[in-house]
Amino acid sequence: MAAGNLIGSYNYALVALSVLIAIFASYAALDLAGRVTAAGGWTRAVWLLGGPVRWDWHLVHATNIGMLAFVLPIPVAYHWPTVLLSLLAAILASVVALDVVSRPKWGRSERSPEVS
Repeated sequence: MAAGNLIGSYNYALVALSVLIAIFASYAALDLAGRVTAAGGWTRAVWLLGGPVRWDWHLVHATNIGMLAFVLPIPVAYHWPTVLLSLLAAILASVVALDVVSRPKWGRSERSPEVS
């Protein structure tokens, strides 16, 4: 059985679109961290749960568009359950990370131990 090489190419317009979406998603994440830090009570909870969904939705789209930018001479398809599972994992990680970085004050037990 002879092994053949698949030669791919890039659709540079899709690469640029993927980069632009990632840039806008990064800006949104920075803005979101500021909003969560400034908010309190139920408003903070809404920002903390709703913000990462929108943020990660954009990042997953940037990734998928980037993958679509690589053109192969064979059909390529997504396995949607895997895509949705990766989106859920990204959202959960973002909620945890956003909660940690948006705390206005960390207690002594949350700081790293001081070296004496």
